[in-house]
Amino acid sequence: MVTLAARASTGHKLAMTGEFDLAIVDVMLPDGSGFDLCRAIREQAVLTPILFLSARGEVSDRIEGLDAGADDYLRKPFALAELHARVRALGRRHGLAAQPRLEQAGTTIDFAGRRLSREGREVPLTAREWAVLEVLAARAGRVVSRDEVIESAWPDPGPGASESLDVIVSRLRRKLGESAWIRTVRGHGLVFELPS
Repeated sequence: MVTLAARASTGHKLAMTGEFDLAIVDVMLPDGSGFDLCRAIREQAVLTPILFLSARGEVSDRIEGLDAGADDYLRKPFALAELHARVRALGRRHGLAAQPRLEQAGTTIDFAGRRLSREGREVPLTAREWAVLEVLAARAGRVVSRDEVIESAWPDPGPGASESLDVIVSRLRRKLGESAWIRTVRGHGLVFELPS
């Protein structure tokens, strides 16, 4: 789920909740500087990863952003695929990645080595299947919207991405051997959970 804050003051209030996986901040905001917002967030010991996305892309601007406490800085204009890759990288560095290894009900998922096995037999997954599985497993127990899965797992999602997601989830359920690994919450999204 994405929450938009058009002003620094609103962004500060939202950041204080600590409920966000990542904050993408512009430097030039209507009521202040993104640099000042970042400093204020860090002074309150909020560790949410911060990515600056700004037209101000001189070396001095990037240095100021990073020194203010940001984790990354991307200059406009940018490629959407690069933004997705940077968000995934920040997620991996800040605990939003899936556990390296899960074992349950005879199934082993080794995210670090990208190996899935059931009852000791390896089950091959495509790169896109791994991407979807990692997005869901990184937020285990929480509903992840379909749009969020698509934005994270597809570098450049096209009009057929939603139908493709349905196919991939169906294949993952079959390959995992237990439909309870991935549960559909109608109207909301998908939940990754360990089978009982």
